[in-house]
Amino acid sequence: MDARDFGGVIGRHWWDSVPWWPEPPRPPDGAPNIVFVVLDDTGFAQLGCFGSDIETPMLDRLANGGLRFTNFHTTALCSPTRSCVLTGRNHHSCGMGRIADLPAGFPGYDARIPRTIAFLPQMLAPYGYASYAVGKWHLTPEDECNLAATRARWPLSRGFDRFYGFFGGETHQFAPALVHDSHFIDAPATYDDGYHLTADLVDHAITMLRDLRAVDADRPFFLYFATGACHSPHHSPVEWRDRYRGRFDGGWDAWRDATLARQLSTGVLPPGTELSPRPDWVPAWDSLSADEQRVYARYMEAFAAYLSHTDQQLDRLFAALAELGELDDTVIMVLSDNGASSEGGPGGSLNDARIWNAAGTTLEEALARIDEIGGPYCHNNYPWGWTVAGNTPFRRWKREVHEGGVCDPLVVHWPSGIHAVGETRRQFTHAIDLVPTVLEIAGIEAPAIVDGFAQRPIEGTSFAYAFEDAGVPERHTTQYFEMFGCRGLYQNGWKAVTYHQIQDAARTFDDDYWELYHVDLDPSECHDLAAAEGARLRAMIDQWWIEAAKHQVLPLDNRPMSSFVLERPHAFASRDRYVYYPDTGLVPEIGAVNVRNRTHVITAEVVVPPDGADGVLLSHGSALGGWTFFVLDGCLHYAHNFGARTIERVDSHEPVPPGAHRLSFRFDKTGEHQGRGSLLIDDRVVGENEITRFTPMRFSLTGGGLKCGESDNLPVVRDYEAPFRFTGELHRVVVDVEGPEYRNPFAEAQHAVQTQ
Repeated sequence: MDARDFGGVIGRHWWDSVPWWPEPPRPPDGAPNIVFVVLDDTGFAQLGCFGSDIETPMLDRLANGGLRFTNFHTTALCSPTRSCVLTGRNHHSCGMGRIADLPAGFPGYDARIPRTIAFLPQMLAPYGYASYAVGKWHLTPEDECNLAATRARWPLSRGFDRFYGFFGGETHQFAPALVHDSHFIDAPATYDDGYHLTADLVDHAITMLRDLRAVDADRPFFLYFATGACHSPHHSPVEWRDRYRGRFDGGWDAWRDATLARQLSTGVLPPGTELSPRPDWVPAWDSLSADEQRVYARYMEAFAAYLSHTDQQLDRLFAALAELGELDDTVIMVLSDNGASSEGGPGGSLNDARIWNAAGTTLEEALARIDEIGGPYCHNNYPWGWTVAGNTPFRRWKREVHEGGVCDPLVVHWPSGIHAVGETRRQFTHAIDLVPTVLEIAGIEAPAIVDGFAQRPIEGTSFAYAFEDAGVPERHTTQYFEMFGCRGLYQNGWKAVTYHQIQDAARTFDDDYWELYHVDLDPSECHDLAAAEGARLRAMIDQWWIEAAKHQVLPLDNRPMSSFVLERPHAFASRDRYVYYPDTGLVPEIGAVNVRNRTHVITAEVVVPPDGADGVLLSHGSALGGWTFFVLDGCLHYAHNFGARTIERVDSHEPVPPGAHRLSFRFDKTGEHQGRGSLLIDDRVVGENEITRFTPMRFSLTGGGLKCGESDNLPVVRDYEAPFRFTGELHRVVVDVEGPEYRNPFAEAQHAVQTQ
């Protein structure tokens, strides 16, 4: 302790001194446990308790035993919403105006949440709360998500006691890129073992709570549980996918109609709510061919299976709370971070990474692989007709600030504190309101200083006032929205909103057409009143600019990769030589050697025992895309996997002899994203072949990176099974690259915005 804070007496000796200890931190009487469950890319209409026919019995029980807030709003993208949920401040105030992967050099966009904005666990810690984060994080800049980086923006540095999950916007659900506390780890099992990430996350959350109770029976806790579901890839065990066969054969138009009817009959939406028109760019289901309908329905079956499987795993989590005897005294808030997502495009996707690489999915390929959809060798995503359906009855979708992007489900369950159960609430609420709500019900003041930093004010409004009274006037009466130039303002039951296309250089922001809706009466934004209410609209636009200046929204920039991003200094410099050693951690793609579109040589320094050796020397990526340099049956091999679409190989049929050797793969660039590959043993060529299409942009979006001496959990090729560690002596692997580093940052950023 600091001597200045000492409350006893210090004499020359112990007998003339008085010891003193500070009181241990204690919560206010009756302070509850707190659980936030954050779903990903789950639209307003996709939970059973919000009108869906997708089976979510656990979440439905929570809603029936609690409250549904059906006028709850987010920011339209994941990192920004998560910053609001965990801090109680607007996303631009947090510096998270974009996703964490795309920072820009302005205060509202640098993706570095300042110390003047504390996270909820930092606010709770002085009152004795334990805090655990499990699942998706996505609040650390991408170039700090590696083992060489500062941990200043990792979960344990922002108040959480323990963390288990993943850092990026998405990860493979059968072979995830995992972080445990402050280091990377391998998944504890494989797809063949029956592994699935959601079950693993629940296992760890339960263990954390049981570890707490094994030592301290009374300490309250905050659990931040953020699933990968339902972001792509839509992965679930095969038996769950089989449950939904045929369930969506009627198509998205009929599904929208039936869902709206359920929403109206159950009170999710007020009487008279209309279904927004199906957009012109989404075809009528009846206009599709039989093959298209078959494939598109299967994509949706995979999504539904993923969501239902997640619901079952949440059932296990809440059953564990009940077993501890703490379910009634725990405030549970379940929400989605944004509306349903359209990154699957018009026809769906078997591998989202292909879009980065100017490749797509044909109907013929999807038909041939239809039974693989939802399994480990697809990064599947549904067509955007199902996106529109998932946001029923609203307009548009994720990344845009019409209601389809920002109006999301929220369920609040607290048996000992909420008695008006099974009801809906229509008061306007926002992601920034969660923190002040839990602080109020826990009896905790938002701190003025945290870790020596004076705190910016909480910007949200507690909605605890609405727990027992459906008719009480709303208190959050004004809220701005902005995402990549799309803008909106909610004010006292009205909403002004404008859509601005990404990377549209032909139209300035002043050219945008603003719409106006009386959303209290027209929540689905069907009747534009801009012409009839011109004065109101002008006043609301003026207010939007006031809010924008107040919350660091400016400057407006609809370019995903602006010049400001390109000029951003990186935490580590590129170089011409990279050296990797076995038994070191995963190297994420952003920090690994960039061999794309440049001549390069990979050299492994090995000692082969007399009876030979097999295994991976160096590998980058997974079965969804990447490359691998390995020894199999004593012979040297290289394989390049282009988005799980084509695999091109260079093979040697000459065994590597015993002894010390330099085993190499050389890629000589002969054109854009193509070249000749050669295998060498001690500089002697033992195999050659053309590689006609080398991956230009990203090997994978699911978090897999570079590994030395072993394979990713889902190997680049099926020639071997993970981890396939090299059985000889592997001293190191050196990669030498020639020519400038190839990047197309605009293309990378444009896709990242659409998919995160």
